[in-house]
Amino acid sequence: MTELRKKMIRDMQLRRFSGRTQRSYVGAVVLLARHYHRSPDRISKEEIQDYLLYLMNERKLSWSTCNLAVSAFRFFYSVTLGNEPMYLSIPPRKNRSRLPEVLSREAVERLFAAAVNPRHRLLLMTTYSAGLRVSEVVHLKPEHLDRSRMMIRVEQAKGNKDRYTILSERLLGELQFYLKVYRPTTWLFFTRDRELPMHVSTAQKIYYAVRKKAGVNQGRGIHTLRHCFATHLLEAGVDPRTIQGLMGHSYITTTTRYLHLTQGRLSSVRSPLDLGKPSPEGGHPC
Repeated sequence: MTELRKKMIRDMQLRRFSGRTQRSYVGAVVLLARHYHRSPDRISKEEIQDYLLYLMNERKLSWSTCNLAVSAFRFFYSVTLGNEPMYLSIPPRKNRSRLPEVLSREAVERLFAAAVNPRHRLLLMTTYSAGLRVSEVVHLKPEHLDRSRMMIRVEQAKGNKDRYTILSERLLGELQFYLKVYRPTTWLFFTRDRELPMHVSTAQKIYYAVRKKAGVNQGRGIHTLRHCFATHLLEAGVDPRTIQGLMGHSYITTTTRYLHLTQGRLSSVRSPLDLGKPSPEGGHPC
């Protein structure tokens, strides 16, 4: 590892960047250096801007990937190298509003029934019952389970924030069996090396394999279960502020978007076609 890379990583660690952000930033700068076949401290601003155009126009990378590269380059050149703040521009993101896909409660139960491996079933049940992000569920530790208060402690989640979420009574029964059989030590969900947590990609593969076996077609990844958690709680009458705290949302608007997905709210609305024919008298054309 070069001294320059060590310094960049040290600068990010001092600012408490997550491990994922550190790897993404370093990776972006490494790819920039490989593109020009020289050290990144010898690459000009104009060359960086040309590289961003290359990422967008030739490699056809997504806006979010290009924006991450912009953030990485700004950090490297202004913080690690100590240069003047660098202005880099990419076209603004197209404003697209896409609602998350949500499974019915029956479909969720089909997933659990299809997961015959107790470890896989517990992973999916924990994600759904507590509304966890995949990065949160794979970093759970046995001591995070507060059985006396029926709470799960989520440490250093998105935004480096700790929070508590609910520990389901039904999940607790599954957990007791799992803890007795698998005897986890450091991590609740571990790899072959019991001292390492399950990788996010492994959790995703488990979800897709179980989804296929259950014959469920909806849902993009294990994060779908987190969407289901919010939507099903709203359908059960839980207020959005409580759900916001359980999920760790910084803004209530992030939570209230699930109101658009609640079955009761939508199914109670009648189509104008079903409102009955208007009386002949007093009817006005649109």
